[in-house]
Amino acid sequence: MTDETTLPLYVRGRFAPVPDEYSAAGLTVRGSLPPDLDGRYLRNGPNPLPGEDPGHWFTGPGMLHGIRLRGGRAEWYRNRWVRTRELEGHPFIREDFTVDLAATPANTHVIRHADTVLALCEVGLPYWVTDTLETVGPYDFSGRLTTAMTAHPKEDPVTGELHLFGTGFAPPYLTYHRVTAEGELLDSRPVDVPGPTMMHDFANTEHHIVWMDLPVVFDPTLAGRGGMPYRWDEGYGARLGIMSRTPGSTEVRWYDIDPCYVFHVGNAHEDAQGRIVLDAVRHDPAGFQHAWSDIGGPTGPNGLAGVREPGHPQGPSVLYRWTLDPVAGRVTESRLDDREAEFPTHNESLTGRPNRFLYTVSGDGVVKHDLARGTSHIHRTPGSRYPGEAVFVPAAYGTGEDEGWLLSLVSDDHGAAGELLVLDAKELSVQAVVELPYPVPAGFHGSWLPELS
Repeated sequence: MTDETTLPLYVRGRFAPVPDEYSAAGLTVRGSLPPDLDGRYLRNGPNPLPGEDPGHWFTGPGMLHGIRLRGGRAEWYRNRWVRTRELEGHPFIREDFTVDLAATPANTHVIRHADTVLALCEVGLPYWVTDTLETVGPYDFSGRLTTAMTAHPKEDPVTGELHLFGTGFAPPYLTYHRVTAEGELLDSRPVDVPGPTMMHDFANTEHHIVWMDLPVVFDPTLAGRGGMPYRWDEGYGARLGIMSRTPGSTEVRWYDIDPCYVFHVGNAHEDAQGRIVLDAVRHDPAGFQHAWSDIGGPTGPNGLAGVREPGHPQGPSVLYRWTLDPVAGRVTESRLDDREAEFPTHNESLTGRPNRFLYTVSGDGVVKHDLARGTSHIHRTPGSRYPGEAVFVPAAYGTGEDEGWLLSLVSDDHGAAGELLVLDAKELSVQAVVELPYPVPAGFHGSWLPELS
């Protein structure tokens, strides 16, 4: 029998992959599901095939989990692997050293734009899937997308446009793209950065794009060894950049910041003084490297993962704010909360605009942050149960920013069946729990897809 404690963190406990695809109907609900929740909650995450170790949490093949809610009932649950070229055995790097952008795990996020559901992973093309989780195939916006696509595109709530970017291992290292509300990719612009980095997220405001050029860099000497060929490089530097959303603009104004890494942005906006305010989860250098080691990142002289460097005591990932002042030409930095945090979300009707509330996951709980008051409080899940990213769904007739629900898939460290937790976003109290018949591994990001009229 395998001693589970010898297995990597990312394939045991609540991260343990499930061995098969399942379907179940007529799910048990504790509490009362809001009747205006009419749609599907979909969430993506890595799920290695039985017996396989991908070498890093981020590289396992993508599996979608979906729950259909309607009329106060949970009609079904199902999980499906995204049937990518990588899952079929095709290599990302071909024998002629060209890259197959369709050979991707598609394991990070799932969104809907212009009535098309896309499974996303930043190293390649998105995959078109149905709202019942069946794979249609790679999606390149009618041949216009020729780079990889970020797993964190931003849909402007006013224009309906989708802003996104792609990174590459060779120039151009960064390319910005803009997609219309109808789903047509109209605008692609290379953006000048010094080298290939693991740029996982970015932000938009009403008039600007906010870039994060941070010191986790691609290292070709690590490629081909399995896992993720990225390492911390203090010498690369850390900076934030502001680029106009005006079509054709590629000029970026950069602001140096203290060394750190950011996986996930909460939101950004322009304040009354014309400054850019960015709220995100910040990992300090030692904290990043410790976490990177836990999930399979490189260690040793090239990466120094897990090592506490002088002057960089290991610290948690915390909610943080950068305020960039283009008139004064400077940036200020401040911690917004002392709680450990990740997977920030918000009411997406305010993406790129001022917002008061953010929601994060902190260990065994979901946290609501009141940015106006500088306070936070937590809803804890019991025992060995851990919540995932909490997606905000506005109430049908709500008018307040926090009038709605938070949906979070809960995973169990001892292999018990998962749950869909539905919280009242205003009070952070339990509205309902949907009991799932199977375990659900801890994963990454998801979306609420309301039923289309």
